[in-house]
Amino acid sequence: MSHTPLVPHGLPMERDAGPFGPPRDIARLRDTRPVSPMIFPDGHEGWLVTGYDEARTLLADTRFSSRQDIGVLHIPYEIPGMPAATEPSPPEPGLFISMDPPDHTRLRRMLTGAFTAKRMKQLEARITDITERQLDHMASLTPPVDLVKEFALPVPLLVICELIGVPYADRDSFQANTATFMEKDVALEDKMAAYTGLTTYLRELVTRKRAAPEDDILSDLARRDDITVEELTGVAFLLLLAGHETTANMLGLGTFALLEHPEQTARLRADPGLMPGAVEELMRYLSVADIFYRYATEDIELGGETIGQGSTVVVSLLAANRDPRRFDNPDTLDIHRNARGQLAFGHGVHLCLGHQLARIEMRAAFTGLLRRFPTLTLAVPAAEVRLRTNMNIYGVHELPVTWTNTAH
Repeated sequence: MSHTPLVPHGLPMERDAGPFGPPRDIARLRDTRPVSPMIFPDGHEGWLVTGYDEARTLLADTRFSSRQDIGVLHIPYEIPGMPAATEPSPPEPGLFISMDPPDHTRLRRMLTGAFTAKRMKQLEARITDITERQLDHMASLTPPVDLVKEFALPVPLLVICELIGVPYADRDSFQANTATFMEKDVALEDKMAAYTGLTTYLRELVTRKRAAPEDDILSDLARRDDITVEELTGVAFLLLLAGHETTANMLGLGTFALLEHPEQTARLRADPGLMPGAVEELMRYLSVADIFYRYATEDIELGGETIGQGSTVVVSLLAANRDPRRFDNPDTLDIHRNARGQLAFGHGVHLCLGHQLARIEMRAAFTGLLRRFPTLTLAVPAAEVRLRTNMNIYGVHELPVTWTNTAH
């Protein structure tokens, strides 16, 4: 007789399958009921999607809305001091990640020219230069050092600041606000204060760019007369946040994963030509931007279940990317695997706008790091590495590393 899995009450959060895998309860659900009912902390009866095919189908179906203003937003975990929502959230101008077509299409189309594969290819030399300079800096330090602070965070921050026109000198302020905003267990008023601090800073910046444009993405947008300052501010917020948080966490957690799989790393050092495939596999294996939300605008059949209109649906991209129905031995890191089709950048109309940029940054960063630091190892036991389980984007808070010599 088949065993019916229990309906989870709240999203399983504990990383009890090690630092890289999804929580065991989520993996079990994927293997038994990839589209599962879930009771949210506020009592809402929503859904959790964990299967690869089901997640991909959902992300491509615009009947699953990304908007937060057409229904009450149900959060699958507790937020301190935050009462259960009773009204939809008002829309935020410019945050096209929380929009559906045609509003989403209008804003995203303004940016596609800036993020074409050709434009990103032209940036590749500059990204490599930024990476090498940061590696020079790291090599000048006496180990042990924190790889997150000295490498994984500065590289994507430098790149995105230069690309969109945010002064790198302002990083301490917006980085602190970003961290507070992204924390899951920060009190609501602190989260909102951080958001206000970020948007106030960016509103002043885009206003200056509208008055005196420079050579960057925000200036290009500011020259247009079909986008408001409020929309520009929202777009800037999204690009800054998405442009450094995800890649920085992939570099930190990805280095941790490589150091924990020395045989894979040795193969990568021996043949740097494997790096493009290795980046795809690391994206699949780690999926740092794991949890996404959708709102069912009508009754929709998915994976043999009927998701009722008004349901909040939570999607785990990490669970989907570890689905054995799609990838053989999915819990094994294998740099030789063909991981094309992995969902770490999303899918459908909301496919990550900067996916080409992120790939180039990761290739340059991992290639340079492995070449320059052939004896790189963790400076602490793996169990002591602090994981960002309290953040909306997963990763490591710090990664203490050491080495015995450097090679150029």
